[in-house]
Amino acid sequence: MTTLLQPAETDFSDLQLRVIHPETQTVPLVVASPHSGRNYSSAFVAASRLDAHTLRRSEDCLVDELLAGAASGGFPLLIADFPRAFCDVNREQWELDPAMFADTLPDWCNTRTARVCAGFGTIARQVASGQPIYNGKLLFADAEDRIRTCWEPYHAHLAALLRQTEDRFGVAVLVDCHSMPAEDTLNRHEPDFVLGDAHGSACHPLLTRTAHEFLEQNGYSVRRNDPYAGGYVTRFYGRPRLNRHALQIEISRRLYLDQQTYRKRHGFEAVRHTLDGLLRTLGEAAGTLPVT
Repeated sequence: MTTLLQPAETDFSDLQLRVIHPETQTVPLVVASPHSGRNYSSAFVAASRLDAHTLRRSEDCLVDELLAGAASGGFPLLIADFPRAFCDVNREQWELDPAMFADTLPDWCNTRTARVCAGFGTIARQVASGQPIYNGKLLFADAEDRIRTCWEPYHAHLAALLRQTEDRFGVAVLVDCHSMPAEDTLNRHEPDFVLGDAHGSACHPLLTRTAHEFLEQNGYSVRRNDPYAGGYVTRFYGRPRLNRHALQIEISRRLYLDQQTYRKRHGFEAVRHTLDGLLRTLGEAAGTLPVT
């Protein structure tokens, strides 16, 4: 017998997003943390077979705090406070798995992507460590509510920030910041940072090169596009021919986080300082990009 999960009334506050603005935007940069949200509503946890601690396996934990100095660098920072496991804004709007729902999905839903098949659509079937999130099936109305109240406002704010930046400077650069799981002990085969520019299609090569060189000069190991080349946000907003550029940055959690307790490690301040310098350097580079 199939258990049916009724749409839960969202008990988040109205403030599901934060935008930290500088007094004056001085560089054509917008920075975003889409996956660091940790506002796990009681209704969401109650509908899950997992406890709140396990639900956090999908979270880019504390990336928003690593970026806290963004406004002092002269660019805005957009943060999603709702959890990635609740609604993933780094997916297409209607990237949904029909097997998760008791009713039939509308025709406009994209049900056949590799991400959906893997369990990580706009509404995820499982957390990053592989455990299923739900005891039973959802109704499409529940997914639609999450997408209307989380996905749509996030992208509306992001698009507005990029449009305002382009209007002011003639060009806009999005730096989309994430973290990646890693072994807790040093593994020379694992990078400290991965830069994703959709294999060169999402941003001017100057930006990727600048980030790569800065990080290596500061003692970090860096890869490009392996294994993260950039998700939906990077590929959708990165349109260099239209003066829109996007670069995804993945940070190894080993550098700053106890991955079992989600507490800061002693390296947290060093990583935050590195990111402050990296974003300032990218902001300077963004100001030199050609405007077509």
